[in-house]
Amino acid sequence: MTLRVLEITAPAGYADTLVALAEQYEAVEVFAAQSADAGEARCIVHLVCETNRVQEFTDAVQQAIGRGEPWRAVILAVEGTVPKYEPEKVEHREAFRAGAASREEIHEEIARNARLDSTFLTLTFLSAIVAAIGLLKDNVAVIIGAMVIAPLLGPNLAFALGTALGDRPLMQKAMTTNVVGVALTVMLGVVIALMWTEGFEAPELLNRTKVGYDGIALALASGAAAVFSLVAGLSSALVGVMVAVALMPPAVAAGIMLGAGNPEGALGAAVLLAVNVVCVNLAAQGVFVAKGIRPRTWWEKKASAASLRINFAMWLLLLAALVAAIAWLDVPVVPTQLIDNVTDAAVP
Repeated sequence: MTLRVLEITAPAGYADTLVALAEQYEAVEVFAAQSADAGEARCIVHLVCETNRVQEFTDAVQQAIGRGEPWRAVILAVEGTVPKYEPEKVEHREAFRAGAASREEIHEEIARNARLDSTFLTLTFLSAIVAAIGLLKDNVAVIIGAMVIAPLLGPNLAFALGTALGDRPLMQKAMTTNVVGVALTVMLGVVIALMWTEGFEAPELLNRTKVGYDGIALALASGAAAVFSLVAGLSSALVGVMVAVALMPPAVAAGIMLGAGNPEGALGAAVLLAVNVVCVNLAAQGVFVAKGIRPRTWWEKKASAASLRINFAMWLLLLAALVAAIAWLDVPVVPTQLIDNVTDAAVP
């Protein structure tokens, strides 16, 4: 069981209340101290608790103190303790949610990767170039490098989190960042295709113009794994998830096929990209709900529930439309130029 350290500063009169709440939520240890900040009496409460208790505790603190008082809670990860902490057995019904990071930790981690700033644009630009070279040169290792950079994954996870929390500003920011990122990637693919004169029949490129029902299962599993790793604090697992989700290569492939004058290939790549985006969002929202990531107050929960229902219905309808598109396309999609080459070679 992982631990967190919480440092809470609040008006001095809340010291006993905070200590009582810490004991109520089974803090491993807790102590309080007094300080004077510019003549105002303040208390500092230090406590160590299990990670799955942080959310309940911070919600209780916010309810006890309210929004009108100046207070702050700082949450820190614990790398290790001496002596070793031995947790009590977790009940079966609580085991699934045990070890989940707090709402604030998850929000901070995911929202940071959804900002439309120079860092995101630079990573998108560089990742698109790396992916394009890997696709045109049929180099799997280079393509994996572009997948690991994965700038497009962050906005999609942020949109799913915003839906779970009913956070409209986060949803709007994530949507804007995602649209700009995809548009920039596709445009770079078009420009590179206009400058490049060969490689449009590379197997790795053609593979990104194909989409099947197995791709739906892969995207759903990858989206769920991404959120599980974030909620559980397993950042090392994200590298594998980034490779599995693979939003960048199909976006670049769509641009390359457009620039190469191959609308069939571009359509196949666009459908693959859409499948990945829809499935990642659908799976991520499901995991957030299953792990109990929701707003604190009842009116926020009510708004979040309505948002979740609407978005779940929207993603399911889009997924159904994409399944129909896959059947209609009768994939794999093979570029017209490649068909002509094969036909010419078969003619004696």
